[in-house]
Amino acid sequence: MKSIILQTATRYLLPMLLLFSFFLLFRGHNSPGGGFVGGLVASAAYALYSIAFGVEEAKKLLRVEPVYLIATGLTFALFSGMIAFFSYDTFMTAKWSDLNFPLFGKLGSPLLFDLGVYIVVIGITLKILFTISEEVKP
Repeated sequence: MKSIILQTATRYLLPMLLLFSFFLLFRGHNSPGGGFVGGLVASAAYALYSIAFGVEEAKKLLRVEPVYLIATGLTFALFSGMIAFFSYDTFMTAKWSDLNFPLFGKLGSPLLFDLGVYIVVIGITLKILFTISEEVKP
């Protein structure tokens, strides 16, 4: 679908949706669900871009194959669990640093896990979307 109105609106909406997804990611790191919901919003931004400009342009904008995003996110999530394991605690026990950052609060392994979930959700959603879009091409 080539629509000037949709393409123009998408140019303004994409950065705002991605910024909102980061807000949801970091807002949720002290409460459950930030990574998953933020990843869905970021995926919706890329889905909107692929509807407005096509799948190939969305892939160029993403610059990374979604499979690599999935692998990277899973690595982050696994590493967040290993931090506690290597300090002789139970796997996936939350570990927090003493440093307090003004925007993020305290950094810890739950934030790394949420970041992994965020990246995995983006990768899986976009892989499904791109695969379906390529199969439906006229």
